[in-house]
Amino acid sequence: MKKLIVASFAALTMLNCKNKEQTTETTNTDPQEIIAEKTTALNLGCYVFDDGKNIVSLEITENGEEIKGNLTYALSEKDKNSGKFTGKLKEGILIADYTFLSEGKESIRQVAFKTEENKLIEGYGELNNEGTAFKDISNIQFTSTMPLTKTECSK
Repeated sequence: MKKLIVASFAALTMLNCKNKEQTTETTNTDPQEIIAEKTTALNLGCYVFDDGKNIVSLEITENGEEIKGNLTYALSEKDKNSGKFTGKLKEGILIADYTFLSEGKESIRQVAFKTEENKLIEGYGELNNEGTAFKDISNIQFTSTMPLTKTECSK
């Protein structure tokens, strides 16, 4: 009789453990993965900063494997520059090559924007000797005081 009770207890314990493993596998959802999916989305459309003196306008025209669009800076007491960018979004950060015209000359430089809800925050960091690319992307600081907010595009 004791052997039957011990065997029954052992069988129930194994079944109970097996059920817990199955439940854990089917209901385990990492909340950080869900948050990462929400914060890394970059929708087609326009993002603008305009304080009456400075305007930064970024329009996303393609958001597949590469992110493409138009970018314009019209900053107070500086020459306006406008052009196109192509880049990639990784972990909520867009790193792109910006090809633009300024004072009639075409130039290329790297830009970085961090996604935060419906905003883009421009990042700054140490540049290479030519001033065209970041030396270390992991050291970019997203400290811009000119956040670009998602808006309707005006044509």
